[in-house]
Amino acid sequence: MDFSLLLVVAVAVTGLIWLLDILWWRRVRRDKLARAESEAGTTLDDKTRRKLGKEPWPVDYSRSFFPVLLVVLLLRSFLVEPFQIPSGSMRPTLEIGDFILVNKYTYGLRLPVTHTEIVDFGEPERGDVMVFRFPEEPTINFIKRVIGLPGDRIRYEGKQLYVNGEPVPKQLTDASPAEAPGEQRFQERLAQRVHAVYNNPRDPGPQVREVVVPAGHYFVMGDNRDHSNDSRYWGFVPEENIVGKAFAVWMHWDGGLPSFTSVRGIE
Repeated sequence: MDFSLLLVVAVAVTGLIWLLDILWWRRVRRDKLARAESEAGTTLDDKTRRKLGKEPWPVDYSRSFFPVLLVVLLLRSFLVEPFQIPSGSMRPTLEIGDFILVNKYTYGLRLPVTHTEIVDFGEPERGDVMVFRFPEEPTINFIKRVIGLPGDRIRYEGKQLYVNGEPVPKQLTDASPAEAPGEQRFQERLAQRVHAVYNNPRDPGPQVREVVVPAGHYFVMGDNRDHSNDSRYWGFVPEENIVGKAFAVWMHWDGGLPSFTSVRGIE
């Protein structure tokens, strides 16, 4: 289900109904009331006046919901959009059940539904946690970390990431984290940004011989390196598929009571 499309349609329909009422239907009701009073030769009682002047239910609902729907559409399309993390591919940075906020204007303003860029504010940077439409199924949103920019040379072998021929510094911080049995937790420094990643020493994982990121595309990977469906499997993210930059976790919900104790920024 394309929620953006549904929201645009809802705004268009309620807005059109409200506009038609302002331009035409409201005058029709007033004229009907005036004729009724003229035929009665006196001012009608309040109950009759309310009945004759009552808005049809589509108009009543449209007048109530249009402003709310319009504000939601503008906020969601051009400022901030909420998402829920459905998988563990970004652990330990993001956990299953985290609710995140995505900045929709960091990389430029895009129209809803068509995703056409109308204002360019900047480009993704290495280390950004980015939401994008999955290239193989654009109706699905993915979230990964930006590893390679256009023109970068990317290699991933023996669980070591290389960018432009240089190994990305990483340091073991926990050989057996309690929250991820069988994994090793490393601290990785990518373009002066420090973040945590998981590696499974018993899983050879995918190997990537050096590839060059094409112009207008990005190479992305999950922080849970051995459990992430990312550019190592299906290739690059086109610039037009970008949704926005994830910048905060505002709630966690795993089926029980929602938790706000994990509110934090995303590195």
